[in-house]
Amino acid sequence: MAADLDYPETKKVDQVDTYHGVEVEDPYRWLEKDVREADDVRQWVEAENQVTDQYLSQIPARDKIEKELTKLWDYAKYSAPFKAGDRYFFQKNDGLQNQSVLYTMKSLDDEPEVLIDPNKWSEDGTVALSNMSFSDDGRYLAYGVQDAGSDWRTWHIMNVATRELLPEKLEWLKFTSAEWTPDGKGFFYGRFDEPEEGEAFQSLNLNHKLYYHRVGTPQSDDVLVYQRPDEPEWGFGPTVTDDGRYLIITVWKGTADKYRVFVKDLTEPYGIPVPLIDHFENEYTFLTNDGAKFYFKTDLDAPNKRVITIDLRNPQPENYVEVIPEAKEPMESINVVANQFVVSLLKDVKTQVKMYSLDGKPLREVELPGIGTASGFEGKRTDIETFYSFASFTTPPSIYRHNMITGESELFRRSEIEFDESQYELKQVFYKSKDGTKVPMFIAHKKGLKLDGNNPTLLYAYGGFNISLTPYFSISRAQWLEMGGVYCVANLRGGGEYGEDWHKGGMLQNKQNVFDDFIAAAEWLIDNKYTSTPKLAIQGGSNGGLLVGACMTQRPELFGACLPAVGVMDMLRFQKFTAGRYWVDEYGSSDDPELFKVLNQYSPYHQLKKGTKYPATMVTTADTDDRVVPGHSFKFAARLQEYNVGEEPVLIRIETKAGHGSGKPTSKIIEELADVYAFLVKELEMEYK
Repeated sequence: MAADLDYPETKKVDQVDTYHGVEVEDPYRWLEKDVREADDVRQWVEAENQVTDQYLSQIPARDKIEKELTKLWDYAKYSAPFKAGDRYFFQKNDGLQNQSVLYTMKSLDDEPEVLIDPNKWSEDGTVALSNMSFSDDGRYLAYGVQDAGSDWRTWHIMNVATRELLPEKLEWLKFTSAEWTPDGKGFFYGRFDEPEEGEAFQSLNLNHKLYYHRVGTPQSDDVLVYQRPDEPEWGFGPTVTDDGRYLIITVWKGTADKYRVFVKDLTEPYGIPVPLIDHFENEYTFLTNDGAKFYFKTDLDAPNKRVITIDLRNPQPENYVEVIPEAKEPMESINVVANQFVVSLLKDVKTQVKMYSLDGKPLREVELPGIGTASGFEGKRTDIETFYSFASFTTPPSIYRHNMITGESELFRRSEIEFDESQYELKQVFYKSKDGTKVPMFIAHKKGLKLDGNNPTLLYAYGGFNISLTPYFSISRAQWLEMGGVYCVANLRGGGEYGEDWHKGGMLQNKQNVFDDFIAAAEWLIDNKYTSTPKLAIQGGSNGGLLVGACMTQRPELFGACLPAVGVMDMLRFQKFTAGRYWVDEYGSSDDPELFKVLNQYSPYHQLKKGTKYPATMVTTADTDDRVVPGHSFKFAARLQEYNVGEEPVLIRIETKAGHGSGKPTSKIIEELADVYAFLVKELEMEYK
């Protein structure tokens, strides 16, 4: 136990579960209860936060870091504009506003007008604007309101011209968009039934239903379009084709890009949705249609994805027609603008953007301003322009306007930030993992770095769910670089950086590859004198929190500090809470005898060992996280405090009125970062005063 810390005494209960003949103790089961509903959990949270606050308050650098972060954060941030009807819309944060404000303008030269300012919704900034959907003519805006970071959304409808809010509101929406019909009279959306009293933040999300809402009517009058009580784990994503003829229902069971697809002809009032894809074996992401010819992005016979057409009149697989073939580079996303496919690909984790005609003819490649990440390219088939944002680890975002006819991009807006990117360098290296697999890693640092093994280094990764970590600009990372730190991102298996094969190499029975890749990244940085164990910190959130937890339990001697955030720490019970069941296709489930063995071998909570010296650790979570419920972090921290025999601190920082991350106000983000970096300054013995 750290000499200057007095952890609260955490009670233990006699809880033993039997999995396929194996008994597993779970003495901290009581910490799974909702903190808002359980007095004993709330008291434990308060006691742990008091210990953490006391420890952090004694670090001299903490206040200076917060002031520097606040100064660096204070610049105008813009989203790329988009058009709805005859108006443009974009979001802007003046600098330190807790939430970004939605603006509108008639032309790009006009003075923007405020449409929605979420900062007026709460004094502490914990109520956020989340999800937006405009009717085709731009008359109406349907938007979601997110409270305290929860995944639950309450949707409202605004008349854009008058700014009038319509009287109805839609409740208990989660993981859905609002898909308008072309006439602007209403939209399709998905929702769950209202949870039982006290269960909103813990109960499983089952029995999703698809509804149609007509503008100006109460939610109670909404028409049930589709449900499958025989398949309670199915979820439904609606899309209305550009011609308004069809409703596409994309059916999902988990986070994997494997979908069933149903089609409903909206010209047939009593027509029922007809299955087009009747299995969960592949991705089928709807792109657009020409009458009965539907375009899909798919990984069918193409782990790096391709584009095919399926004709509703002859929908058998043998009649599928390939439009854009699979490439060496995986397809990340595809938009259809100006009757062209805008295809974003990844080449060694760097964005490439190529244009194709609707018949698959290559047209051109967008010239990007450097090595980094381009995002945006939204629009309609009738648009002749689109906007995109470009950034990298050391390059603040710039927004470009792209002419879809000429293929020319022009700078539209550049972030004005007090960060001199010329003082830093970014490189990409490739290292070998335990089994010889070559893994890419980005490294950013000040120019002139001495490779003497004495540099404070922050190694970040995710490694799961087909998510790719491309170079992006983050104020928090800029602050770390300003403090003299080295920042590294390892692109582990489990992500989508090299297509579905790369993803599969780090899921289910292959999950240990992800941890091996991360450990190998740390060893490479030490072997190449970038850093050393006492100077090396690892960080990850959500699935990345699991990553940090697994690696620090497998190799506790390798790291100087560990920062698992909102992590999935109990791999035997994750599927029993809220959205956890969606992850079974990524992790497997303890209900399966073979996968139980795999999960139990790396589950961070279960792999903590008594009498072990663990690295300095600060676990972070939030009381209203209903994605990865905070009980994961609570149990892990409690057992880590019990088992650790070293002098290094084991802290848990529990944010209030904040969820998994989205919608978090600027003030809370800065406070948390200041705490994290102050912790690293002390534990990595950084020369920073």
